[in-house]
Amino acid sequence: MAEINGPHDGGSEPDYRFTLANERTFLAWLRTALGLLAGGVAVHQLVPDPSALSTVLAGLCVVLAAVLAASAYPRWRQVQTAMRAGRPLPKSGMLLLLTAGILAITLTAAALVVFS
Repeated sequence: MAEINGPHDGGSEPDYRFTLANERTFLAWLRTALGLLAGGVAVHQLVPDPSALSTVLAGLCVVLAAVLAASAYPRWRQVQTAMRAGRPLPKSGMLLLLTAGILAITLTAAALVVFS
C-alpha cells in the first residue's frame, strides 16, 4: 500500500460526511481565532484608561488567536490524512491549550473588572 503523505493522497476516499465534519471543525477553529482577535482589538481600543492589565488581556487574546489560526490547518490535514489511511484520528493538545488560554483570559478579565 502506498504511503499517504497529504490529505488528498492515496488511501480511500472517506465518507463525505466525515470530510465535511472535519472541514466544519477547521472553520470553527478559525471562527474562534477571529473572535479572540476581535476581543483583543476591542479590549485594546475600548478600555478607558488602559492599564498593564488591559494590555495583558488584549495580548492574551491576540496570541491565543494566532496559535489557533496557525494550528487549524495542520490539524485539519492530520485528521484528513488519517481518515484516508484508515488510521485512528490523531490526538491534539489544542483542546488543553485552548482551555488554559480561555481560563487565563477569563481570570485576567476578572482582575481587570475588580481592580479598575
